[in-house]
Amino acid sequence: MHDSTTRNVPDTGEVPRHVAIIMDGNGRWAKQRFLPRVAGHRKGVEAVRGVVRACLERGIEFLTLFAFSSENWRRPADEVTILMELFVHALEQQVAKLHKNGIRFRIIGDTSRFDPRIRELIAAGEALTAGNPRLTLTVAANYGGRWDIAQAARRYYAANPGALAAAHPLDPDALTPFLAMAYAPEPDLFVRTGGEQRVSNFLLWQLAYTEIFVTPTLWPDFNREQFEGILNEFKGRERRYGRV
Repeated sequence: MHDSTTRNVPDTGEVPRHVAIIMDGNGRWAKQRFLPRVAGHRKGVEAVRGVVRACLERGIEFLTLFAFSSENWRRPADEVTILMELFVHALEQQVAKLHKNGIRFRIIGDTSRFDPRIRELIAAGEALTAGNPRLTLTVAANYGGRWDIAQAARRYYAANPGALAAAHPLDPDALTPFLAMAYAPEPDLFVRTGGEQRVSNFLLWQLAYTEIFVTPTLWPDFNREQFEGILNEFKGRERRYGRV
């Protein structure tokens, strides 16, 4: 378990240890080109590859990508079906490449709603790459920050039944080990593409002291140079963690 930024001030450096990204704008990118939305989602996969390569080269240890939120089920059924098909294709085609490059693959979110085939591919991919040390690539799928906090509380009380019976106050530090990303430090850098100014229920607990960057660039157009520019700007941020 990693330390909490609301309890202790972490060691910081010029390169973020953990980057979290909301990959927004696939649909708008396709609409601008009079293409179906799926074309934007497919193009967005290429942007993922570029960011992963940049993380490997810059020594970033953790990269977390918001692929499908718990609210995305509200989208049209045909788009959700296509997204699930793309998810299966990515799991079938990309996990072996991640493994070859020493990347650990993780999924966070409520996977119970996914088809058995997807759950099988997730389990196989996580098992195959579990020992890889270069980069931990986490994909948030059917994930929501409120879901994460609620499931952590349920797991905490399941592990500590006496705490509920005794009406002990729940300390935040006690909940931290039960969060979906207890295996990773809190993000140093949060990037949202597409220009929207919100966190969209992503890592609500973990973003407490994360540096936030929003770019109007739509995700399929987000390239290596833009990511490097954000990393360079990150170097100049003064991170005080509540101090003067």
